[in-house]
Amino acid sequence: MPKFLLAFHGGTIPKDAAAVQETMAQWGAWYQSIGADVVDGGAPVSKSHTVSADGTVEDGGPNPVSGYCVIQAADYAAATEVASRNPMVTTGTGSVEVAEFVDM
Repeated sequence: MPKFLLAFHGGTIPKDAAAVQETMAQWGAWYQSIGADVVDGGAPVSKSHTVSADGTVEDGGPNPVSGYCVIQAADYAAATEVASRNPMVTTGTGSVEVAEFVDM
């Protein structure tokens, strides 16, 4: 079955304990809904930087990656359906980029 990178963009870190609990519950339910198709649960990431061929290092841009995970799915349609249920998408706090791994 093909593997897909889900790159998370945006999102917010909750300020109070109740909001943290709610956010963690949403993410837990999302991961549980994917089940065994989670290949790598991923992680949040810190501020990104872009390195250019000339050695220039710049901030990651207006919509940098904020985390990732790797799933397996039958095809792009199935992978994007999983992404559409991600808490960042359903709450409107971010987006999920979907990219299929290429066998080499």
